[in-house]
Amino acid sequence: MIDLGVTIKDLYLKNPVMTASGTFGYGEEFTDFFDIARLGGIFVKGTTGAHREGNAYPRMAETPMGMLNAVGLQNKGVDYFISDIYPRIKDIDTHFIVNVSGSTVEEYIEVASKLNELDKIPAIELNISCPNVKEGGMAFGTSCHSASTVTKAIREVYKKTLIVKLSPNVTNIAEMAVAVEAAGADSVSLINTLLGMAIDAERKRPLLSTITGGLSGPAVKPIALRMVWQVSKAVKIPVIGMGGIMTATDAIEFLLCGATAIQIGTANFIDPAVSVKIIDGIEDYLRRHRHNSVYDIIGGLR
Repeated sequence: MIDLGVTIKDLYLKNPVMTASGTFGYGEEFTDFFDIARLGGIFVKGTTGAHREGNAYPRMAETPMGMLNAVGLQNKGVDYFISDIYPRIKDIDTHFIVNVSGSTVEEYIEVASKLNELDKIPAIELNISCPNVKEGGMAFGTSCHSASTVTKAIREVYKKTLIVKLSPNVTNIAEMAVAVEAAGADSVSLINTLLGMAIDAERKRPLLSTITGGLSGPAVKPIALRMVWQVSKAVKIPVIGMGGIMTATDAIEFLLCGATAIQIGTANFIDPAVSVKIIDGIEDYLRRHRHNSVYDIIGGLR
């Protein structure tokens, strides 16, 4: 038997394949396509303290090798998640991890404190790519000081597995990873989307209402691989890799670069069952290369 299991601090995953926040809803939307309990975990959509409508339309645009999005964290708030979503998903046999977002440290604390009380939510993913309104809109994740500050604040109130999602829109992502590790993060996930834009030349207008948005998909994979490789060498905590993973081979490349687990994002929009195909593909790779465990290839780049 090939052992696909991996561990993120105290969190055991049956396999290293998870779905990225904002691309898989709350998991329920995909139950018609496959048994979502096969997944190592599901990162549910970004959750804030209060209801958010998100940005004005249009807020998505296709690019030659991916997509731009500026959805703007549309969600009904943490209390709605607790009262309406959590009861429906808590008994599904996989890990549901909530992506926590906010505009102030206090909002992050509010959301994390409430989620800490939910028995069947074993981890949160701290989205530090959000704009800090008290600092003039600069994202928490673009300075070591602000990233460390919000991570420390959450570590004090959140007692389970704390994953911090890093922004790639920085000069040195390894420094950011080291900063949040020192502040108490149990794991880092990367990369979040890269800042980009798209233009309608005939109308001489941007395609997104916000002008710029987050680029994801195959175009970002080489950058994501480089950053995962750099971060895995800089920290001792587990790294969760993502960015343009479309196939099992893509996922394996991230594992070889040092990722303990991976997340699949944009590919879910193209093939709703891609995640289970990637699980099967990783198992086939391990069998063909005569490995007994995923850990035989994690960080195995020669």
